[in-house]
Amino acid sequence: MEKEIPDLLSTLGHPQRLAIFRLLMRRYPDRVPAGEIALALGVKASTMSAYLAALSRDRLVEQQRAGTSLLYSIDMTTVQRLFGSLFGDCCRGRPDICLPFGTGSALMADRTYNVLFICVGNSARSIFAEAILRKVAGDRFNACSAGTWPGSQLNPFAVQVLQDKGHDVSVLRSKDVSEFSQPDAPHFDFVFTVCDQAANEECPAWDGQPISGHWGMPDPVKAEGTDAQKALAFQQAYGALKRRIEAFVALPFDSLDRIALQKAVDDIGRTAPEVPA
Repeated sequence: MEKEIPDLLSTLGHPQRLAIFRLLMRRYPDRVPAGEIALALGVKASTMSAYLAALSRDRLVEQQRAGTSLLYSIDMTTVQRLFGSLFGDCCRGRPDICLPFGTGSALMADRTYNVLFICVGNSARSIFAEAILRKVAGDRFNACSAGTWPGSQLNPFAVQVLQDKGHDVSVLRSKDVSEFSQPDAPHFDFVFTVCDQAANEECPAWDGQPISGHWGMPDPVKAEGTDAQKALAFQQAYGALKRRIEAFVALPFDSLDRIALQKAVDDIGRTAPEVPA
């Protein structure tokens, strides 16, 4: 690996290749179509192909074909070897020099954890997640949600689902993610993106390095058909998020270190978002 490090760092030294790498790291463990990456970063398809080829050549990303599409994801084996070598060589393995926190440390037990759910509009999926966590977790978690491009109102289908499920909707509103970057905002222990578009965007660097997860799922707002068919899409989104959040709150937080907890969060994100009708 020592001989490979200069080449890998040179590949990542290009601003657009680094932007692709960062996007795929935010989306990990997803496999993302090349066209979606190009659209998110505003890069021409032909240019994107060249950038992805360079990253694939150095095994920083891996490619998989699905029908006529090429999907890309981080090659975590190479990335971990690269960062591990830099940490061991450059920093001599000293976390006080190179890391903002001890990677093996556990979260403090017997406290309330702050959790933020992010999507684009903050009108349905992230609102569902906030409401569900408030209801199923009691005082163990402080749930918030926000949007990267929020609207002014919650989606009426989402509001109806929440009311039907017995949630208090009076405490819910659409919020811009910048609201949680203010000096008086809570410091988050967990930050989850629940839509692909939000995960593709650059969000603030959160104080305290919270554990992050991408739990992307289809947008019920885009459902077409009759009102009954649209309502079903919102019911399915609610059910999928409820399954994931119930799995999340069941984790043994007081016995897992950050690495194990991050893996558990990623595993929850890998579960299929669809729920049977």
